[in-house]
Amino acid sequence: MGRFVAFGEIMLRLSPPGRELLLQTPKFDVWTAGAEANVATALACLGHNSAMVSAVPPTPLGDAPVRALRGFGVDTRGIQRREGRMGLYFVMTGAGLRATDVIYDRAGSAFAEAPPDAWDWDGLLAGADRLHLSGITPALGQKGTEAALSAAEAAQARGVPISFDGNYRSRLWEAWDSDPRTTLTRLISKADILFGNHRDISLLLGERFDGDGPDRRREAAEAAFEAFPQLQLIASTARHLDNVDHHRLSARIDARDGAAQTDEVSVAGIVDRIGAGDAFTAGVLHGLRTGQDIDAAARTGLALTCLKHSLPGDASVFGQKDIDAFLAGGFDVRR
Repeated sequence: MGRFVAFGEIMLRLSPPGRELLLQTPKFDVWTAGAEANVATALACLGHNSAMVSAVPPTPLGDAPVRALRGFGVDTRGIQRREGRMGLYFVMTGAGLRATDVIYDRAGSAFAEAPPDAWDWDGLLAGADRLHLSGITPALGQKGTEAALSAAEAAQARGVPISFDGNYRSRLWEAWDSDPRTTLTRLISKADILFGNHRDISLLLGERFDGDGPDRRREAAEAAFEAFPQLQLIASTARHLDNVDHHRLSARIDARDGAAQTDEVSVAGIVDRIGAGDAFTAGVLHGLRTGQDIDAAARTGLALTCLKHSLPGDASVFGQKDIDAFLAGGFDVRR
């Protein structure tokens, strides 16, 4: 396998301790964050040659996440130091019937303000066998849109496959004069793997699809395959919330010639669900990169996303043994 390269903004996440409200007490837990960085971290922890391309300010706030990523084995040589601020976001973890809430504080960050020609894709994609992007980068503004499109075009021109996670963030898109449907369509037309569900496909195609049941999810996938000839796989999860602390999850991968659907898993006693989708993305990519078929890759993705719910912070840092133990079942102490 070659290098896995992820491109996107690295942020710092600040969360009140436990499940407190914002500034209920004057303390924060701080975590390295960012959807693409989460995927790069999870893959590095699973033994892959994983690299991150981003930009952070030349300050201690920029130093901290770079050190964290490097500590997990991510290649950070593609992370630039640029003037500007560090992107932040705040997460107030919910409980019971109180939902988790997110506040973004990332406008004008060093990454969001970087021009699209700031990136030397000849060097950054050397030896790469995949570029991973998400819908968050273009949602940051016009420069983010141009940067994401430039990265996708560079990968396509060099024959590097692209995986794309829809990661639709309405609060980011709505903060500027954006056209998410047109932008995301241009990006996904260059991808061979899409991480997204029927809602993402509805946005892209301007047609309502229902995700209630495998047959209807297949209908959405077939419409996406028809609209995007380059697309080969669509991976998604279905989440049913009993309350903030108890969810039921299943995973699915659609290919052009068939689909794999897992059973539903009950996930109770949730510690932190933020980043669970990124863990699923990493699990599926890990499975595919190690030669698994779509059925096994769907189960691997589900295992990693379920495990992530047990871990505070944004990134999954589990290894293959953790996935194997999850798939084997059992909750007793392992001695």
